[in-house]
Amino acid sequence: MFLLNQHTDYRGPLDVSDAETLSAAAAREVERFLRYREGHKETPLVSLTALAREIGVTSIHLKDEGQRLGLGSFKALGGSYAVIRLVLEKASERFALDVDVRDLHKAEVRAVAAGMTITCATDGNHGRSVAYGAQLVGAQCVIFVHSGVSDERIAAIARFCAQIVQVEGNYDDSVAEATRRAKEQSWTLVSDTSWPGYERIPGLVMQGYTALLSEALRQLPDSPTHVFVQSGVGGFAAAVAGHFSILLGRDRPFFTVVDPSCAACLLESARIGRPLKVAHKGSTVMAMLECYEPSLIAWRVLSRAADAFMTVDDEDAVNAMKRLANPADGDLPVVAGESGGVGLAALLKAASNSALRASIGLGPNARIFLINTEGATDPRIYEKLVGTTPAEVTAPNLNAAS
Repeated sequence: MFLLNQHTDYRGPLDVSDAETLSAAAAREVERFLRYREGHKETPLVSLTALAREIGVTSIHLKDEGQRLGLGSFKALGGSYAVIRLVLEKASERFALDVDVRDLHKAEVRAVAAGMTITCATDGNHGRSVAYGAQLVGAQCVIFVHSGVSDERIAAIARFCAQIVQVEGNYDDSVAEATRRAKEQSWTLVSDTSWPGYERIPGLVMQGYTALLSEALRQLPDSPTHVFVQSGVGGFAAAVAGHFSILLGRDRPFFTVVDPSCAACLLESARIGRPLKVAHKGSTVMAMLECYEPSLIAWRVLSRAADAFMTVDDEDAVNAMKRLANPADGDLPVVAGESGGVGLAALLKAASNSALRASIGLGPNARIFLINTEGATDPRIYEKLVGTTPAEVTAPNLNAAS
């Protein structure tokens, strides 16, 4: 399914608050925070030269977020950044002075953090980032997971000393329960989705993602002409589309938002021109993207900065995982989780359809930018779907580097 953006706000300027959240100055501040994070380094940009030649475009570059801060996904940049910002703001308020990230490990700042309980709902990756951030600053943490979150992903969150609360139902049900409990207990809710009256903290989460775009623009030999980004509630896709729109203006790339076919809340919102909660039609292998209602901020940005919306099926997502694990001759293999390669899945689907290629201008001069949003955050599921272990896939990379 494919839909060009026909919204009345399309190509209009971003809302002032969104433009500030996703600005170049904000991205620089996120990168400054990252310099204080142990284990921080830029994630690699992988050139898929042989694949580009195969589908008839100039280049395909893939930013590999499976290696981000040891947490296995781009989410490491969002939730933990928001937690740090909120603790510093609380400490600044308490001491009536400006407390900076360099002060994070001071005893008086950690005492403030110890009195806070951070919470969120998650499909796996966001909760892991929030729990990591809470442990980093010394705050208490409670993470709500729905029944579709795998045991491996729950264990990965619990390793950061978070209390796990399991909720019957899907992601939206866990968000509702986390929101209710946070209000009841006066906890700090760090959600990656937003709704009326709750926008600033999800905005901070989105702001955290801009760091990978600053890295990518330094690493890319040329600005991209096309971007395909996978979407759940839309926060990450909006961060990418909005940031590129601000930095590149009229020269920004053609931006396609990619939904799972059975959880296409953004495509269906685009179809009717307003945020829409879609019906639950069954689970998808793209577990990190199985969301049924878009984030309010995300929709506000994407209605202006996205050019098209499309869906992919589970089979497309798994095939993309396999293509990255077993690439065309000369390309290095990449470990992509079930949701990680969905941007590539959309590119391959578009490239195989002449009408779609024409709609988005995917010609021989196209320069594609994709993001592998997660590695094998559940190795058991990865091996089942791809037929090999993550370690077996990455072995050629290690040999090439030695």
